[in-house]
Amino acid sequence: MSELLPLLGPEDPLPYRVTKATGASPFILVSDHAGREVPRALGRLGVEETDWGRHIAWDIGIHGVGMQLQALLGADLVEQVYSRLVIDSNRAPGHPTSIPAVSDHTTIGANVALSAACRARREREILHPYHDQIAALLRQRQTPVALIALHSFTPCMNGKDRPWHVGILHHRDTRSARIMLDLLRQEGDLSVGDNEPYVLTATSDYTVPYHAEQGGLPYLEIEIRQDLIENEAGQISWAQRLARLLPLYWNAISTAH
Repeated sequence: MSELLPLLGPEDPLPYRVTKATGASPFILVSDHAGREVPRALGRLGVEETDWGRHIAWDIGIHGVGMQLQALLGADLVEQVYSRLVIDSNRAPGHPTSIPAVSDHTTIGANVALSAACRARREREILHPYHDQIAALLRQRQTPVALIALHSFTPCMNGKDRPWHVGILHHRDTRSARIMLDLLRQEGDLSVGDNEPYVLTATSDYTVPYHAEQGGLPYLEIEIRQDLIENEAGQISWAQRLARLLPLYWNAISTAH
């Protein structure tokens, strides 16, 4: 296919799904890895069909959690519909891991030796429109807002088990993290990770540093273990838990000095 042609055709979905707020929620929910669509022009990226159900393709369960949570909170929700194997929406443009050639020991054939023009086209047509939607919602807000980034993580990575049920990732906004970590630990039935299973940095992540930290907004980056939300019952349970805790977090962050 010529690199001069658009990547997304008329039969391809938009690179974002927006579920609009139904109430006066102080939250904007975002899911960078909610979907696993692939542009028709890219086929299946050289990846076996069995691998499309794995964590390498998307954040398992997080779409269901996000939709349930959006309904409970009445908040705006922005989801990326394309697979992280096409382009990772939580990586800055040009980041070495934004378009992986290998993910958890699986080779992504179409990403090997990818040209600069092809990379730029994925950024232009998939990455930037998604983040433009988030930025537009933030600009429209007339009242204080917190960005809530929803993710899920695989229970085992590179042969190592990950014992946490949930993790809170943070960088500059440690106040938000401390409040939510305390609320989760007070639940009494959770193993809670503090910057586990990943550490949020200005270079490892993109959504939170770009939209929240640059603008001085409070935020939470929440990671839920995938085996806990792989079915609808788990998704509903976690959405209900977060819908109960997030207003408590907001009250605490709004009154903290």
